[in-house]
Amino acid sequence: MGYVDFFTFLIPLYGLSLGLDASEIGVLVGARSILALFLSIHIGVLMDRFGTRAVTLVFVWIGMLLAPLFPLAPGFWALLLLQLVNGAAVSFAWSGAQTLIAQLAEGDATYIGRFSFFARLGSTTAPIVAGAVWDLGGAWPAYLLGAAWGAILTAALFRIPEAEFFTPQPASAANRRRFRVRDAWPRASDYVSAIKLIALPAVAVSMAVISMRNTTYSLQTSVYVVYLHQIALVGTTIGILFAASEIASGLGALFAGRAMRLGDP
Repeated sequence: MGYVDFFTFLIPLYGLSLGLDASEIGVLVGARSILALFLSIHIGVLMDRFGTRAVTLVFVWIGMLLAPLFPLAPGFWALLLLQLVNGAAVSFAWSGAQTLIAQLAEGDATYIGRFSFFARLGSTTAPIVAGAVWDLGGAWPAYLLGAAWGAILTAALFRIPEAEFFTPQPASAANRRRFRVRDAWPRASDYVSAIKLIALPAVAVSMAVISMRNTTYSLQTSVYVVYLHQIALVGTTIGILFAASEIASGLGALFAGRAMRLGDP
């Protein structure tokens, strides 16, 4: 999650340094979710087909490769293009991490709560570190640190086993399908099957909760940062305030397992 928040936190700071207004920064922050909105179902299908860890690694690497291009972007349109692709890549990397822990923990709320706690630990440290590096050296060292963050995430993913038991075509390497170019294109049948799941109350409620959570998060990562900059706070201070809500989220996540034992989920 720190990988996601690193890029999310830096984009409004970089936009402000280029003289972009609040509306343009809002568009840039929102742009990271556009491809994710349309392709997330397809990416989930690819994770089922080729393995969650393998697909997650690919998107971590895409984020790493694109990170050094941000300081070269001269204005709004170049940043918008980078945000579309990089934003989707880091979002899919986070989705892969969530999927992998759900598969490996077999739905155990205690393990998933711990995962959420450490995810918030990443969300807490990333803005503070990014803000401090930004104050010290600007865009170049900040985005290069983002690439280094991806390298550490890569090392962590290589330590994790593939969740074979959850894969529809499991077990041996011989059984795992080879990637073909046509697999990169979404299929209407996959979307129809996934959208039908909304008929399940648990799925519908989860989607509503996640939608509300992400709405407030988008405000926090755009308008809030612009406001803090306007009242003359520096990157390090903005990072500390940005991280404060994540600290509360992380502490709350540790009680998820106990809450599940005390009452109906």
